Amino acid sequence: MIRRSILWGHIVQHKFSYLFGFALLSISCLLQLVIPDLLGQFTDRLEQSELTYSGAVRIALWMAAAGLGIAFFRSTSRIYLFRLSRILDKRIRDDLFRHWETLSAQYFKNKRIGDLMSHAISDVSVIREVTMSGIFNTLEAAFLITITVVAMVTTVNPLLTLITMLPLPLLSVLAYRFNKRIQKESTAVQETIGDLTSRVQEFVAGIRVVKAFVQEKQQIGLFRQDNQNAVAMNRRLVRTNSLFGASSSAVVGLSFLVSVVFGGILVLKRTITLGEFVAFNTYLSLLMGPIENLGKVVNTMQRGRASETRILGILNTQPDVADDKQADMSIERLEGHIQIRNLSFSYPEAHTLSLKNINLDVPKGSSLAIVGRVGSGKSTLINLLVRLYNPPLGTLFIDGRDIHEIPLKVLRREVGMVPQDQFLFSSTIRDNISFDPKPYKDEEVEEAAKIAQVYDNIIEFPNQFQTALGERGISLSGGQRQRVSIARAIIKKPAVLIFDDSLSAVDTETEDRILQGLNEVMNDRTTIIIGHRISSVKAADQIVVMEEGEIVERGTHESLLALNGLYADMYHKQLLDEAAEQHEFMEPMLANTKLESKGRAGGKVG
Repeated sequence: MIRRSILWGHIVQHKFSYLFGFALLSISCLLQLVIPDLLGQFTDRLEQSELTYSGAVRIALWMAAAGLGIAFFRSTSRIYLFRLSRILDKRIRDDLFRHWETLSAQYFKNKRIGDLMSHAISDVSVIREVTMSGIFNTLEAAFLITITVVAMVTTVNPLLTLITMLPLPLLSVLAYRFNKRIQKESTAVQETIGDLTSRVQEFVAGIRVVKAFVQEKQQIGLFRQDNQNAVAMNRRLVRTNSLFGASSSAVVGLSFLVSVVFGGILVLKRTITLGEFVAFNTYLSLLMGPIENLGKVVNTMQRGRASETRILGILNTQPDVADDKQADMSIERLEGHIQIRNLSFSYPEAHTLSLKNINLDVPKGSSLAIVGRVGSGKSTLINLLVRLYNPPLGTLFIDGRDIHEIPLKVLRREVGMVPQDQFLFSSTIRDNISFDPKPYKDEEVEEAAKIAQVYDNIIEFPNQFQTALGERGISLSGGQRQRVSIARAIIKKPAVLIFDDSLSAVDTETEDRILQGLNEVMNDRTTIIIGHRISSVKAADQIVVMEEGEIVERGTHESLLALNGLYADMYHKQLLDEAAEQHEFMEPMLANTKLESKGRAGGKVG
């Protein structure tokens, strides 16, 4: 369902609370009318020499009581209404985060992290400001202006009121002229905040690369440029707001001028009393604050409209990947029999196919290895298996069911995946391994760590499994991050295990131990391994070789070697690389051995 408004929906939802807050504010506004009337009485009695000491004290006490009442009811209504704005603030952020979690990987691929952060912080804060000062000032101005004008007409002089109010319609003209300009500049300010946030986030995330390539000066220059753009946009908005505020004040000042001149004439003609003149100008001074606040309200409302449009753009974005209409919600478990039939796929906005006519049959409990050069389509195939992207209908099946019929929650619960990027959260090691809605015992976490060959590393830390990791797990080495990611997938005990090049950062000896530990886990589970090392895939029941999105070879390790094709070529190159590395490692040791032998021989001759 398309959402048309955030603010209006919030006001309707809390209409009774807003009515109560408005009632409190109305009492405050009504009490403000008492003070001009008291001042008028005081002035008339003073002018007519009728003012007594007790009368002056009584008027002063009434004014003090009115002031206390104004302060109490205004502050109470302000607190009450502002509390509602905090409720909206929390709800928008909750809705944003919940909606972001429904969106596909493609959405985040096309968005900068800084822009998303700007939406969640800056835009939401602007909307909150609308429901705080915006609504409060609007309600106060509307009610106070209305009752004050009525009081001026009924208690002083209608003609004086009419003439004094003549300049005020100019405020509507000003608001109309500045309306779109403020909204446009507010949008530009929010965009520059997003640029600035993205720049800081990118710098912090890439600080190691920046320092390694001595790019501090260049990064400072880029940040200074984005910062200057943000300052320039804010200055432009401040100039517009200041011009609008000054124009509004000039209109109000013109009303005061008319009041003093024409009101003074009426006093001289004895049409109104001096006390009524004082009361009238006091009424007019009551109008000045709300009228000037209307200028701020216009500014706040336009900024809020710009931010609301940006937030609604996110909330109305439909997820590319979601449970289809044909999804069978009765499915709770998967066995793991995977079939792929004539699968061709291209990424959104791509002009070429990433996968071409893929056909595979992976029986339950068997293992499939996928090898190939970088960019051959291996990870794309895995992304379709867990529906990070939508495969075409009728091409991908699990347990004989089209993958679109399987609820996403069930699919992703039953498929344990170790991705290439080994993302870890800035929490404890235990939290990262047990990253699942299901709670796990300490023994299960430790067992998963042992199978992934990371247990010995973890217990060496002072806090062991309670060790807090830095952002993205930066306090661990690349190999340790990979093994923690493997443990996180293993502990789920899923029907399908997927390892997307998950052993690239560990040495061959550790790789062998991990594969041995995985043998028990892989029993009765369908396993898919993507790897560049032949050593990590050669034991698979079937191996496919991909090239430019197509399967060009398939078979077992032995049959592919006998084929003497691309797989055999990769295997022999890796053997040569390993031999070269071993030779480089052994050469210094052999040289030292020869020197020691010569030394011993020289000693014997002497």
